[in-house]
Amino acid sequence: MRTEPKLTRLDRVFARLDREPERPAHIDVPKMSRHRIVLVAATAAFYGAIVWAVVITSWLVRLDWQVMFFRPYQQWSEIHWFVDYYVVLGQRGPTAVMVAAWLGWRSWRQHTLRPLLALGVSLLLLNITVGAAKYGMGRLGPHYATVIGSNEMWRGGDIFPSGHTANAVVTWGILAYLASTARAQRWLSAVSAVTSLGVGLATVYLGTHWLSDVLLGWVAGLLIMLALPWFEPLIARAEARIFELRDRWRSRRSSTASVPVGAPPVAVTPVPAERDDVAARSPRAPAYLAPGPHTARSERTPVSPAGSRRPPHPERLPRGSTSSAHP
Repeated sequence: MRTEPKLTRLDRVFARLDREPERPAHIDVPKMSRHRIVLVAATAAFYGAIVWAVVITSWLVRLDWQVMFFRPYQQWSEIHWFVDYYVVLGQRGPTAVMVAAWLGWRSWRQHTLRPLLALGVSLLLLNITVGAAKYGMGRLGPHYATVIGSNEMWRGGDIFPSGHTANAVVTWGILAYLASTARAQRWLSAVSAVTSLGVGLATVYLGTHWLSDVLLGWVAGLLIMLALPWFEPLIARAEARIFELRDRWRSRRSSTASVPVGAPPVAVTPVPAERDDVAARSPRAPAYLAPGPHTARSERTPVSPAGSRRPPHPERLPRGSTSSAHP
């Protein structure tokens, strides 16, 4: 009885790293359900409530000042080195490169561009929405505050909401959004939420953001992730267009590389005939071969490749012989 070899855990890992023979037939694409629409509306209302609480200088602004005067970077100075490294998880450049590398492998493995396109759309929405809010409200950070107890709004700042926190929510949350199983989606959602909150608290620890900045940044990133299914039709059309252009380029390249069957014959230009003066030229004289038996070099008549140019002298005797008659 023939039995198949039992795969080890390492073999199963390498099997999952291999490219699939073709694109999976059923890729789970999130849709904008009624439940998600309710979550989007509630998150947007929470977003507006935070902004309003800061504008009217409510208890949230007083909490911001209390945390700032507490100076966490002085209270727990021993973890300062760790926080400096941890806050990089919210920077746009390093996180985008790491996540794009992973999603690029996913795109190659599943023969689809959806992971990379979804990442691009989410980062574009992040730049537009968070960037507009930052420069529109112009809030100053704790290190540049001018009046104690004020909300520091519309003074030329750019820290409300926290870009580090929003970027962490979107960059790490896109992994959970594109997860292939429900279990992986739950785990990745929890990890991205904890990571983004940790990044936001790290900025509060370093004194670069108010606590309300972090709270609004987390809500802004969550709002983008909840609204992303609205852009799935656009992502699908962009993917189909890119694949169409790729197939067209491949067909054009293959047609230029080989001559197609049934193509008309190619006209061959005849070689022009030689000129009359060249055709009338006498052929080259053959090389001189001395007849008869082998003779010494001194007895041969000097010749050139075109024949001897010396006139014949019948009375001339070969060199080295004596004449029998003298004049």
